[in-house]
Amino acid sequence: MSSSFKGIGFMCLGVLCLAIGDAIAKWLGEVHSPLQIIFFRTLVSLPLIALLAYFGGGLLKLRTRRPGLHLLRGLIYTGTMGFFVLGLTLLPLAEATAIAFVAPMFVTLLSVPLLGERIERQVLAASLLGFLGVMIIVRPGGAAFQMGSLVMIGAALFYALMMITARRWGGTEHLWAMVFYMTLVPFVLTALALPWVWQTPHPWHWPAFLGSGIFGVGATASITMAFRHAPAAIAAPFDYTAMLWAVLLGWWFWGEMPDIWVFIGSALIIGSGLAIAYHERRTTLKRRPTS
Repeated sequence: MSSSFKGIGFMCLGVLCLAIGDAIAKWLGEVHSPLQIIFFRTLVSLPLIALLAYFGGGLLKLRTRRPGLHLLRGLIYTGTMGFFVLGLTLLPLAEATAIAFVAPMFVTLLSVPLLGERIERQVLAASLLGFLGVMIIVRPGGAAFQMGSLVMIGAALFYALMMITARRWGGTEHLWAMVFYMTLVPFVLTALALPWVWQTPHPWHWPAFLGSGIFGVGATASITMAFRHAPAAIAAPFDYTAMLWAVLLGWWFWGEMPDIWVFIGSALIIGSGLAIAYHERRTTLKRRPTS
């Protein structure tokens, strides 16, 4: 099997883990506060991340000289998870997933003021197409508009800021250090808030909390492996298989079936993301020196 096919396989596996973790969080959110869900998810994730770091080169990989950077990323990650879990409880799973796809477009647009990058016209046009898709799904001012839509857009914005910081400083810190401390901050913050939001879990909720953390780490590890085996332009588009799993899981567990506008908007968002990925791949190939 070629390295690219392995990368695609890892990406699809990682996306499946994310979708299952999201479905678990949505189910738990019917009873528990997003803060309690985040606490247990990070409680399970932290030792697993440390274990992966240990087998990936030793715990020295967690050493850092930039605690301020990790605090900033951890605060952004806390916002990302808080908004996302809340959005999952307010929206159907497929609709929440579709809106979250706008995050790469936020990354593209925010890279101009925050990183000083330039956006080519083709990329800007594709980004605007993606935003059109989001507007079709959200339908602001219409009867279908929900506060959950704004919450999920907020989650996408926080996620984009997290990716911007990774692009800006990721080369100065080891991957597992970035992931570990990013997870540690929301664990500490939600632990402090836990006495005010605590709801005693039912017996069948405990394995769900455990599974949420396991699937979260599984997604991180699988997607990391995907980008090690395949170029980003090849692996990244398969992130959109999340929409398939979101539709299936939403229908299976909650009887949710997205309306035609969600599918139309999703198609525009996915098309936008694929166009950006294709353009970046062509740009990368043109920049390679020829022998």
